[in-house]
Amino acid sequence: MNLVDRVKNIIVSPKTEWEAVANEEPNTQQIMTGYVLPLALVPTIAIIIGWGLIGIVGIKSFNYGIALGLVQLINAFVSVFVAAFIIDALASNFGSQKNLGRAVQLVAYSMTPVWVGGILNIIPAIAWLGSLFGLYGLYLLYLGVGPTMKTPEDKKVGYVVVSIIVMLVVYFVIAAILTTIFLGIFGLSILGMYN
Repeated sequence: MNLVDRVKNIIVSPKTEWEAVANEEPNTQQIMTGYVLPLALVPTIAIIIGWGLIGIVGIKSFNYGIALGLVQLINAFVSVFVAAFIIDALASNFGSQKNLGRAVQLVAYSMTPVWVGGILNIIPAIAWLGSLFGLYGLYLLYLGVGPTMKTPEDKKVGYVVVSIIVMLVVYFVIAAILTTIFLGIFGLSILGMYN
């Protein structure tokens, strides 16, 4: 399935699309390069343009845009892998099938709305609205855990709640580490941005 069709279907008709995903052989490399990379580039480019060219009241810095864009891009890859690894490790605790490829499918495809909503980073003042798209991603995770991980109906809620907590912690911890590293590489600081 091509990228545009997968994005459209996972957002518009997720129940049907998760069944289609469950019938595919998971290919982690193809998911990461053919799906995660192009979608993660949406907020990355939007961040670079937003902070470098548009900014917010009195704050505009191309260096910040590049640093934060790199954080976004690397975090997308690392977070998908780490969250999928942990979700796979937890599978047997929730009567689910252990399968790292399926866990990568689950995490990557449920992150779709976050990356699509990341286009709003092009206007930093409203970028936070893009994060709200992530709420739909949580619903996608709930719908996808049954078909991909073969989770029994009575265990889905618990597995999804634990998975959401894992994904949020992983995302924010990795983002904090990467932000510190990249701001340091560019000789920047969060406080220096407001001076």
